Amino acid sequence: MSFPDPIQVFRTEAAELLEQIETGLLDLMHDLSNKDEIDAVFRSLHTLKGSGAMFGFEALAAFTHHCETVFDKVRKGEVAATVEIVSVVLQAKDHMRLLVERPSDELEPVGAKILADLHRAVDAVKNGEPAKPAALKETAWCVRFSLPRNAMANGTNPLGLLDELRDLGKATIKVDFPSLPSLDVLDPSDLHAVWTVELVTAQPKSAIEDVFIFVMDDMELDIAPLQAAPTVQAEKPAVAAQPVAVERAAPVEAAPTAAAVPAPVQKEAAPAAADAKQNRAAESVRVPAERLDELMDRVGELVIAQSRLRQLAGHADIQMRAVSEDIERLSGELRDTMMVLRMVPVGTLFGRFRRLVHDLARETGKVIELVTEGETTEVDKTVIERLADPLVHLVRNSVDHGLETPEQRLASGKQKAGRVTLSARQASGEVIITIKDDGRGIDRERVRAKAESSGLIAPNAVLSDQEVLQLIFQPGFSTAQAVTNLSGRGVGMDVVKKTIDALRGAIDVSTVPGEGSEISLRIPLTLAIIEGLLVRVGGGRYVIPLSAVEECLELSLEEDLRSRGRSFISLRDSLVPFIRLRDLFRTGTKPDPYQKVVVISTGAERVGLVVDQIIGDHQTVIKAMSKLHHDVATFSGATILGDGSVALILDVVHLVAAGQQQEAQMRIAG
Repeated sequence: MSFPDPIQVFRTEAAELLEQIETGLLDLMHDLSNKDEIDAVFRSLHTLKGSGAMFGFEALAAFTHHCETVFDKVRKGEVAATVEIVSVVLQAKDHMRLLVERPSDELEPVGAKILADLHRAVDAVKNGEPAKPAALKETAWCVRFSLPRNAMANGTNPLGLLDELRDLGKATIKVDFPSLPSLDVLDPSDLHAVWTVELVTAQPKSAIEDVFIFVMDDMELDIAPLQAAPTVQAEKPAVAAQPVAVERAAPVEAAPTAAAVPAPVQKEAAPAAADAKQNRAAESVRVPAERLDELMDRVGELVIAQSRLRQLAGHADIQMRAVSEDIERLSGELRDTMMVLRMVPVGTLFGRFRRLVHDLARETGKVIELVTEGETTEVDKTVIERLADPLVHLVRNSVDHGLETPEQRLASGKQKAGRVTLSARQASGEVIITIKDDGRGIDRERVRAKAESSGLIAPNAVLSDQEVLQLIFQPGFSTAQAVTNLSGRGVGMDVVKKTIDALRGAIDVSTVPGEGSEISLRIPLTLAIIEGLLVRVGGGRYVIPLSAVEECLELSLEEDLRSRGRSFISLRDSLVPFIRLRDLFRTGTKPDPYQKVVVISTGAERVGLVVDQIIGDHQTVIKAMSKLHHDVATFSGATILGDGSVALILDVVHLVAAGQQQEAQMRIAG
């Protein structure tokens, strides 16, 4: 059995802590007096420092200590939180991430500069506001704790915990060994000590609990006001060893009276707390993504095998069919459970853009408000990972090209702050992610002029409104007057288009001059298993993603002959172009007497696909095309059918685009 690498486990936990720090700092930027956020940032910094030191990341611990100290002063009221302090700590957070990923002496000059900026920001507050906080009332606490027997072997140093308690106030520390084994069975690496600490501090009980935040789930801990602590004379076992002073104890003070020492810590003392810890530990299990991917592959193979079994059982006796139905039900439930395991809230992706918008606002001088909607919408984790870069380009494009400067917005009667809205929602097997801004909108004439001058379209070419707007995704296309570190090179939107196409998605663009633009990304919920409509064209079978299917119609041979040359069908008072897949795939076979038209759509665009037969729905396990076929745009993948044969999965986006292009050509010819 293999055990996880503790260093990698720390890096994973550190990434979560850094994300919490960034979220807290960005929230604090909107309300600098929010004590809850200040405390949350301080606790995360404290946890990161302690765990970093525990796992040997000394540079990280030393650097984080300075930021923790500043926030400790902020939460105590010694220093007021300012935008500058929060901004510098945000930079420090980025440096902490580098120290976690690749600890190196080369990073010291950068860290030194950040700390110098932080101290300057703190000094500026002190010089500007010399008022000192009001004196806080001190409380005497009795803290009694014991650590797991293997704590030292696992890297926990109890002396470090005692030092942190001393930092909180005046401490008198004693230790005893109530269950010390005999010398012949004593393991030097085991820990048998129980510590009793009399602590006088102005800090709340939560600050004392924070000292033990790394080991709290496994230790025994009792914190009580000193005057309420029970006596120990009557309860202490007669065989218990006498308390002895710790070598690194604080300056000698009067020993507490018998009435001031709490009773030995018992598990029954706080059963509710123990149960709560147990429940928290059982809430989630950290699983490497590769294992989920591997399990998804196995489930996909099971779905294929079950499909073959169902086909074979159709010709078997009733008992065989009953077993096949049970396996089909169980494999379906397993597939659905597996799909849920791969789903993550899109809010994990949206959260990254708060920092991006904050940095863009400082860089451009614009006032930007980021609004997120539908954060609980769940998407396949693979889709989330691949959407990060496209969304970065789209948000940067909205800020740079869309939003005006505060002066321009006020002059046009708008609010000073520009708004960028990120939203997500599910709709029939796909997720729609929208990036919307309330800026100046896209200048269609400027886009068209740039496309003509770049040779992307012919002068005076007839294009629909959507085709003009889609030109912004062409490689090398940019309407920026000058190249900046935000835009102007014409590569960002091209990356967006390629990534969304690779995800079998589509992009819709809409804009209103002077009011803003909206770009919608339509992405499949998952890239692994989809519901498909199995059809036959000639002797071949193909799968159409069911989420794109609107309806199916019958096309008789007479109607087929009558429509040749124009390729349109009338559907409820509107003309819908259709593509004869027989001609597209060059089957060389005669059409069936009664062909079918499968109407598919992406957004507002529709096209019909003429097939010979609709076989039925099919659970489609998507297999990637080989590198030899990656340029074949008509197909997005393949799947294995129940009889072992291969069916190609049609690329809906490409086919709809081809149908609309065919419609445009017919319109020009007409």
